[in-house]
Amino acid sequence: MTAASIVTSLRGLPTMAEEELTMFFYIGFATLLFLIPAGLVSAELGGAFADRSGGVYTWVGEAFGQRWGFVAIWLQWIQNVVWYPTGLSFAGAALAYTVNDPSLGDNNVYIGLFVIAVYWLATLIALTGTSLLAKVTQYGFLLGTALPGAILVILFIWWWAAGHPLGWEHADNTAVSTGPAGHEHPRWAPYLVGLGSLSFLGTILLNFAGVESQAVHIKEMNNPKRDYPLAIMIAAGLAFAIFTLGALAVSAILPYKDMSPQNGVFLTLDRAFTTLMHVHWPVYILALLIGYGALGGALAWLAGPSKGLLATAHDGMLPPFMQRTNSRGVQRNILLIQGGIVTVIAAIYLVMKNVNTVFFLISSMTITLYIIMYALMYASAIKLRRTRPDLPRSFKIPGGTGGMRTFAGIGLLAVAFAFAVSFIPPDQLPIGSPTTYVLIVIGGTIVFTALPLLLYRMRKQSWRQTDEHRSLNDSGD
Repeated sequence: MTAASIVTSLRGLPTMAEEELTMFFYIGFATLLFLIPAGLVSAELGGAFADRSGGVYTWVGEAFGQRWGFVAIWLQWIQNVVWYPTGLSFAGAALAYTVNDPSLGDNNVYIGLFVIAVYWLATLIALTGTSLLAKVTQYGFLLGTALPGAILVILFIWWWAAGHPLGWEHADNTAVSTGPAGHEHPRWAPYLVGLGSLSFLGTILLNFAGVESQAVHIKEMNNPKRDYPLAIMIAAGLAFAIFTLGALAVSAILPYKDMSPQNGVFLTLDRAFTTLMHVHWPVYILALLIGYGALGGALAWLAGPSKGLLATAHDGMLPPFMQRTNSRGVQRNILLIQGGIVTVIAAIYLVMKNVNTVFFLISSMTITLYIIMYALMYASAIKLRRTRPDLPRSFKIPGGTGGMRTFAGIGLLAVAFAFAVSFIPPDQLPIGSPTTYVLIVIGGTIVFTALPLLLYRMRKQSWRQTDEHRSLNDSGD
């Protein structure tokens, strides 16, 4: 489920592949300065608090108090809610290819209605409890992400061995290639002409986020102190392999001019199968599997952060109606509120015709929110090493306090840099009006960060549940 939370689907591959060979710079930045520090810090904090299921709420709360613990889990939850339409729109594009009508993937009305319908279906699955959700997520990752990703890599090797032209050898954008027309050579480092060239790092960073998201389920593991850190490391390794090799396959097979965030993976598969095997039918099957994988990735996120939010509701951070659970102990009302927000955001697709623009604008708004949460997580890890050195930790970042400060400090600096440049419209992804981009990102960051602080200030003592009331509530009474 952790791997599925990072690699929610293969939708991020074309975005990285569009950078051609300069993708290694961005992937290297995201891996060395973000994924590895985030994985190590999550493994230590998760092992230290294996007996508690609040995730980042517990971690940050133990370091800086309930207020900031609440802010952390709120940001993890709300960025996830804002992201859902983007993730599920990719599943809609996959279904369009399955029924042999790729044009549907660019139809804003179809995508909007698909996202709304499928999200509520996923909510119904989540309301049944973790068991069914876990199975759908696990098989979704294996069959809908890992398997198609491996096939993409095999097709890439075959394509290269057969001597077919490689996409990065004929890209005519100066951002990713150099040399006169017809004699282009790929760049290995980004072509920096301003901060706009670096702001794309925020988008890449979001592709590698989520390694900490399943900590709320840690008490459901048989041996969390041993197994949670191990799960983190395996998931991080799988994410790196799928993103790197998958993006390389897309950039090699698909011509630069055909890159599309929404349809790039399917165009790549279509071009590979029709060129190498002169068949088209495997694309339909793989598109169906990829769509299932995107649904599984969405499910991995659907119940995790909302369960962490439930822990804050029990502690009196949210009003009683958000503390309601069903007979299976699932956070019913939070999921329903979450569904309402997703429905409103998905409605943006119904009024904006360019699906790729909506895809990008929604993603941009989630980046800054998640970055703030990671900054709180890194700072908490550093502080807890100093203030609670005797806290039992089944896994410890090597190097003592200095090692923690190094890894968490690197992660903190990386997200601080990504946060700063995320307010600058990327050169690589034209979105029409730069002013619109800036206003959406700044407005979304201010509003969604201020909300938890306002709720915390408005909380009442009567909102806090006693163990007796919590027991009755969880039983459905």
